[in-house]
Amino acid sequence: MNIWTYTIIIGILTFLSRYLVIAYANTKTYSETTKKVLSYVPSAVFPSLIFPAVFYENDVLIFYSGEVLAFTAAVIVSIIFKNIFLTVITGISIYLFIIFI
Repeated sequence: MNIWTYTIIIGILTFLSRYLVIAYANTKTYSETTKKVLSYVPSAVFPSLIFPAVFYENDVLIFYSGEVLAFTAAVIVSIIFKNIFLTVITGISIYLFIIFI
């Protein structure tokens, strides 16, 4: 599968993981500890979907590719600037620059 298929599938799964918790969970019936633990579920699901798409190619672990370089740059930008828009634009721009060189 290509990167766009992965991106669409990851977007749908991330949306569903957040939506189902919000739509069907009655927060008044849970303790504060349970609510705090459940708030981390979407954050735990997202990396488990992203990492295989970035670091695996044909069932082989890779560390040098356009996806890995763009991912690394996006992580660095997100840590420094803490801006989602800038992070996404940086990752996409670097990936497109690498594949069209």
